Amino acid sequence: MNFMAAGLSDVGLQREHNEDSYCILSKHRLFVVADGMGGHRAGDVASHMATTEMAAFFDATSIDGDGAEWPADDDSRLTPEQNRLVSAVKLANQRIFQASVGNRSVQGMGTTVVGALYARHDRKIHIAHVGDSRAYRVRARGITQLTRDHSLLNDYLLVMPNLTDTQRERLPSNVITRALGMQDAVAVDLYFENVEPGDVYLLCSDGLNGMVGDDRILDIIYTAASDVETAAKALVAQANQNGGEDNTTVVVVRITE
Repeated sequence: MNFMAAGLSDVGLQREHNEDSYCILSKHRLFVVADGMGGHRAGDVASHMATTEMAAFFDATSIDGDGAEWPADDDSRLTPEQNRLVSAVKLANQRIFQASVGNRSVQGMGTTVVGALYARHDRKIHIAHVGDSRAYRVRARGITQLTRDHSLLNDYLLVMPNLTDTQRERLPSNVITRALGMQDAVAVDLYFENVEPGDVYLLCSDGLNGMVGDDRILDIIYTAASDVETAAKALVAQANQNGGEDNTTVVVVRITE
């Protein structure tokens, strides 16, 4: 199986500059979305560093389809593809943290990140994420969120799943509890699954899911069919039509025969 992919990033209607970044590395089948944070344009520095550092790591550690080894702090529990993806995220975190500590103008900057690596030889997709940028899968006219937001609300729900609606409303919904650049080490969540022809994987910053509900995201992707560029443009357009309160970035990946 192969793939088609398209990405788009937009400043939205209420922000002065875009702090999101994305990259599509077709030769490595790597797809990344990052959503930066920090004042005085530091957010866009952090998100750009996340995507460029991950891309540089994959270029420097290029391996063949057999999964050859490369210099890295590997976790023996993970496959070579998973180790490569997680190592790229952790390296990006270190570089962002070091830049933040060493440069007062970007001190405290950080970024979310969600990355997907399509392992074509064994028909699996591996997804690593930190923060609240999301990965979705659209399959057989249904949509599934594959990542869990690292947010204050979700952390509370893990330990107190029976929170009432009133208690939930008292918790800020936009406070994230994990991001790249906050510390010299970061915990990376990892997910993987088998892919099927026709699957669509969507990576997005919260500027999309904050403005567009999952059902509408599904409708847009389903209507676009195999045209991933149309899907990306329509998703961003819908976020802006609904208010465009944040930067919106999407990467749409469709698995083909």
